[in-house]
Amino acid sequence: MQMSNSSSITQFLLLALADTQQMQLLHFWLFLGIYLAALLASGLIITTIVCDHHLHTPMYLFLLNLSLLDVGSISTTLPKAMTNSLWDTTDISYSGCGAQLFLIFFFLSSECSLLTIMAYDRYVAICQPLHYGTLLGSRACVHMAAAAWGSGFFNSLLHTANTLSLPLCQGNALDQFFCEIPQILRLSCSHSYLREIGLLHFSACLVFGCSVSIVLSYVQIFRAVLRNPSEQGWYKAFSMCLPHLAMVSLFLSTGNTGTFAHLKPPSISSPFLDLVVELKDALKKLMQSGVSQQQ
Repeated sequence: MQMSNSSSITQFLLLALADTQQMQLLHFWLFLGIYLAALLASGLIITTIVCDHHLHTPMYLFLLNLSLLDVGSISTTLPKAMTNSLWDTTDISYSGCGAQLFLIFFFLSSECSLLTIMAYDRYVAICQPLHYGTLLGSRACVHMAAAAWGSGFFNSLLHTANTLSLPLCQGNALDQFFCEIPQILRLSCSHSYLREIGLLHFSACLVFGCSVSIVLSYVQIFRAVLRNPSEQGWYKAFSMCLPHLAMVSLFLSTGNTGTFAHLKPPSISSPFLDLVVELKDALKKLMQSGVSQQQ
């Protein structure tokens, strides 16, 4: 359906994951299982941390925030995908699409910042334990968590406002099962979309910067651990860091997939890659549970 401009678009058409009703129902049950597992795991982590006063420490505060971000992230796309699969529909309202654009960027940006902060927390705990209480006091931790959420909010607001301001004249069909910025750019009839591509590359550089910071933190951690002759000290340090490091690696690997999906040419479709990004959330919950048990 061709549109003359973006003001006449009241809804978008999402990509159907299957051609038959039976396969649509299969996707519904798959998404439902992933969604319930994610909610259950995050709910257990959040409830445990909130109710147990012994867990009111910086690392658990950050883990609590990470769990909240994960709940928000997976709740942004899966409920709509399940609804469309169950009722064999593909439409999403213009405002609903805008909300998805904003929330996806918001949660992922905040999560990236928070994982960087958690790596710094582990670095201070192992490499500068005498200064831990000073550098990561209650107020400092609250400010760090708020900064992660705030940076995600402003980054997402910038991208969403810029994307939705573009004139659209290439129809309203999105080659994706949820709303994402590259698919909106594909519908644009103005060279202004190059501005958003520049912003996406800038965000990719920020993600790269977070990745470098995490790697440098763990390089210093492992150097400190290897200098410690105590085998018990080695075990404690690695048990504290490895679950979080595995979770970071999982996020960055699937984050790279998501980055590719956002920076790829609009003509390239990646429903399989984005489905993989959704499937990884269940595995991430196991990693978070491992962090909670190892602390």
